[in-house]
Amino acid sequence: MKPDNRWMINGHVIAAGLLCIVLTVSAGAQVQTKTTTKTGQSSEVVRVDRGEVITVEGNDLIVKMEDGSIRHFENIPESTRIAVDGKELGIHDLKPGMLLQRTMTTTTTPKLVTTVQTVKGKVWYVNPPLSVILTLEDGTNQSFKIPKDQKFNVDGQMVDAFGLKKGMLVSATKIVEVPLSVTTQQKSVTGTMPPPDVPLLVAEGEPTPVPPEPTQAPPSTEKTGTTLGSSLPFIGLGLVLLLVVWFAAKRIRGKSRT
Repeated sequence: MKPDNRWMINGHVIAAGLLCIVLTVSAGAQVQTKTTTKTGQSSEVVRVDRGEVITVEGNDLIVKMEDGSIRHFENIPESTRIAVDGKELGIHDLKPGMLLQRTMTTTTTPKLVTTVQTVKGKVWYVNPPLSVILTLEDGTNQSFKIPKDQKFNVDGQMVDAFGLKKGMLVSATKIVEVPLSVTTQQKSVTGTMPPPDVPLLVAEGEPTPVPPEPTQAPPSTEKTGTTLGSSLPFIGLGLVLLLVVWFAAKRIRGKSRT
């Protein structure tokens, strides 16, 4: 929104624009200025960044952010304090593995600054459509530039700069409105200690001896029986042969006796 510049002339002449004061500094004392500020409703934006401490080098802090990026924070002041597990720590107290969280709150407040300037005087000279010179209450003259296409209210009638005449009493008011946005930021950093390392198992008492491996089992009887069974046909065949030899020898001896 652009500044709103308005001049209003009260008395015999009412105008909407005598803009610039260009003459004597002493005449400036006749111009009264009042400034007011109107504040609107503020808005807040909160941003939270998280990361893990990689290392601290002097007053420089290197952090691995939550998205995997590496950030280097340089020249952190000694006065900076970080709340870690209920303790206030400085930059040199930070250790690798600590988890940090930075909360940044940005507050934006709209404001409207209004400046009102008023001046009273008598038209001493007018140079339409460029400027007009007023005689102020202290007797000094002051020149004002007239904006392009400016209209004046004279006795209820709207006229341009050509309608102003010498000797008219005027009271001029200049209003300037400037919109501003005031932004403030608040930062807070908190952290937590790194998780403790998981300890290794520690043996208690004397070590338990390892049981010996089982010895080889003796050969089973089934295996032996299977071996004897496989020899029986040969034993039977031998007996048959002995019987045949015995019968043959007996027969031969009977023949020899006859």
